[in-house]
Amino acid sequence: MNVDLIFKIAAIGILVAVLNQLLVRSGREEQAMMTTLAGLVVVLMIMVREISTLFQLIKTLFDL
Repeated sequence: MNVDLIFKIAAIGILVAVLNQLLVRSGREEQAMMTTLAGLVVVLMIMVREISTLFQLIKTLFDL
């Protein structure tokens, strides 16, 4: 596993958390929720790409 992946996910999490707090304190709870959901979708897409790469590696390793 690549350490850059962990740092990328952590950076997205920190950015989303800061934006969420800013939006909640300014009274925009709906936008804060949408920002959180968008951050979650971005991280899930990154994870799906990495899992796909893992499955491809397993397929090549076992000649499936």
